[in-house]
Amino acid sequence: MNIMNQAKFDKIDPIALKEEREKSLRTVSDQNGEHMIVNLGPQHPSTHGTLHNILELNGETVVKATPVIGYLHTGFEKLGEHLDYHQFITVTDRMNYLSSMNNNIGFAIAVEELAEVEVPPRAQLLRVILSEMSRIGDHLACVGLQAMDVGAFSVFLWCWKWREKMYDIFEHTTGARLTTSFARIGGLAKDIPEGFEQMATEFVENVARVLDETELMISRNRIFIDRSQGIGILEKEIACSYGVTGPVLRASGVPYDVRKAHPYSGYETFDFEIPTEPDGDSYARYKLRLAEMRQSLRIIQQGMERLPDVQGPVIADDFKMVLPPKDNVYNNMEELIHHFKIVMRTHGPKIPVREFYSSTEVPNGELGWYIISDGGMFPYRIRTRSPSFYNYQVFPYMLEGHMIPDVPAILSTLNVIAGELDR
Repeated sequence: MNIMNQAKFDKIDPIALKEEREKSLRTVSDQNGEHMIVNLGPQHPSTHGTLHNILELNGETVVKATPVIGYLHTGFEKLGEHLDYHQFITVTDRMNYLSSMNNNIGFAIAVEELAEVEVPPRAQLLRVILSEMSRIGDHLACVGLQAMDVGAFSVFLWCWKWREKMYDIFEHTTGARLTTSFARIGGLAKDIPEGFEQMATEFVENVARVLDETELMISRNRIFIDRSQGIGILEKEIACSYGVTGPVLRASGVPYDVRKAHPYSGYETFDFEIPTEPDGDSYARYKLRLAEMRQSLRIIQQGMERLPDVQGPVIADDFKMVLPPKDNVYNNMEELIHHFKIVMRTHGPKIPVREFYSSTEVPNGELGWYIISDGGMFPYRIRTRSPSFYNYQVFPYMLEGHMIPDVPAILSTLNVIAGELDR
């Protein structure tokens, strides 16, 4: 999808615009003496452990920023070429560990579209509910960390408490908290357990209350406003030219969301809106994530209302391609044979020879998977379009002309996760 063409923006030259801005900064700063080079991160607390930026300073003003990535490089894409399609699901957990459920489901959808596997309706509905819970959990972490990085520690505790409640739901459902590996090609590992509906209802009610309390605490707080309004402005033309997606793009006024542009898993049947903010600054990105969480709550409520009427299996019945349910494997010889042949490295499922790109809307933006199949058990090539990689590209542009204390205030609004940044 060419976002620039869809949005019908006038063509600009972002590089020329950036160079002009740098030139004006240097013209002023060169009159005041030499610049200082400072390393910010990767050990600095505000860079969250793995982000390294080389800052060129004139006094306390950032003249130029150069990100250095690769501190968490794990070769996920190359690993995918040596694992079969089912095995790679556990690797997708580790890319964005703050929203692993969305990564699981996004990769499973890509393989299903590649192999033309039809997912049962109940599995699609549960995927939507769990994905939106994971989106809320990711946004709660981002909003809480943004508030903490500018000094509002109470908000961080409020948000993190209900993120932990989301983990309780995931643990009850999947058996794991952080890296769930719950998605399967063709559906989900199992159906939801007893008590899920009550836990989900309590989660929705309490998160709505926490969002209201967060707005009361900091949306009109003078310190928070001074630290975020007009800070780190990203114009929509620049955002589109860099390929930025997700909340960072929508906070710059562009209403692009994969759930609406290319619906999947039945999103087209849900009633929800795509919030946008016009200003493109750090405050706009905070406001936008609050609005997105409220829309996710709407989607979860609609999904829970439909759940009793959407019954049936949660995994496709093509057991030459899809792992059969474990209960069947333990009690039926035919399913045991199917399971054995799929997991054996010489008898696994054969994906048709194709090249394919698939994308889903994860909390940070558009997560894309480009897969090349040569007809074997393993992908010939896997390439991922990780949203953090694209969003982080605009960080130097957003920093120039700001002060050193503005660096963490801007970085926290991008919600960069190093696992998917470095891959």
